[in-house]
Amino acid sequence: MKVRAAVCSGLHEPWRTEEIDIDEPHAHEVTVTMAYAGMCQSDEHLRTGDISADAETMALFGVTSMFPVIGGHEGAGVVEAVGENVSGLAPGDHVSVAFIPSCGSCHWCATGRQHLCDLGMYTLFGPMISDGTWRHHLGDTPLNRMTQLGTFAEKIVVNEASLVKIDPSSSLRATALISCGVSTGFGSAVDRGKVVPGEIVVVIGAGGVGSGAVQGARLAGASAIVVVDPVESKIERAKAIGATHGATNMVDATFLVAELSQGRMADVVILSPRVLTGDLVAPACAIGSKDARIVATAIAPMAQTSVDLNLFNLSMYNQSLLGTVFGSVSPRVQIPRLIKLYEQGHLMVDELITTEYSLDQVQQGYDDLAAGLNVRGMVDFAL
Repeated sequence: MKVRAAVCSGLHEPWRTEEIDIDEPHAHEVTVTMAYAGMCQSDEHLRTGDISADAETMALFGVTSMFPVIGGHEGAGVVEAVGENVSGLAPGDHVSVAFIPSCGSCHWCATGRQHLCDLGMYTLFGPMISDGTWRHHLGDTPLNRMTQLGTFAEKIVVNEASLVKIDPSSSLRATALISCGVSTGFGSAVDRGKVVPGEIVVVIGAGGVGSGAVQGARLAGASAIVVVDPVESKIERAKAIGATHGATNMVDATFLVAELSQGRMADVVILSPRVLTGDLVAPACAIGSKDARIVATAIAPMAQTSVDLNLFNLSMYNQSLLGTVFGSVSPRVQIPRLIKLYEQGHLMVDELITTEYSLDQVQQGYDDLAAGLNVRGMVDFAL
């Protein structure tokens, strides 16, 4: 079957719309017709090389390059066809994608931590996790897909472990953003940061993930939510969804938090900038109080190994530096839960969508993101 997809052919190459071939689904695989795809910063990390595996790692998966690759790892759509032995999904079902697959049987899934499923090792590149063969082709060249998904395509073939069935009455548009960025940010505050009523929370970076963190902190009962972002318009948008204060840099934010807390500082600091670099960790810890939880949420370059950190202060202040993936919650739990909060009017999602783009405008969407014009762009496949 021929479909159109946004493909990046090499490091720093732009996203271009290509006509590709996709095969019928094999056992445990599902074909999904996409309705919407969110434009997350993580796809740009792949294109710019922040997410780049070494040759030895790629060889383990039978590939020599992460390119060409179909972008996109946020999205929602409708099941078109299912392969053999697929359970729980049928043509016509509405689904959210999940960039972390959940097999249900590995140690991590069996102990309730599906966000750490062992299938996650396959997500950045390589063939289908079902049988090690390829379904997506550009001419004679097999195509990698961002996190085994590649949602910047009119139709996708994915393993059933990467899909979450949703109620057919739920908004596919809102679900597309909840499928990754909103869930990751929300969980960073509520589930990993464990914000409790009355605490002071700082969110560094007011993009799509940061917007989820702001709302998680709000619903958890934070008394003050300080957003730090160099783009004033993003601060104003964050205030519209729950932030109480804003600053354009960490120095100003530190003085602001000191004033708000009478010198005690912030209980939770969430790092959700466009790129998480090592020099941001020390200032994040400095803005935190004694016993603060510092949550590293955003993607950092894979080759980065140096972090600015005062270990003496980390110990003496009893602080915790925490990593998180998908907000430290199972996608099969978090996605339906946040859809329900959205439907009840507690979680704002539509307000985060700055601009909707056609599939042919994916590169324009990321140019707008780089220029600070977007909180979150959205690919609408009806355009």
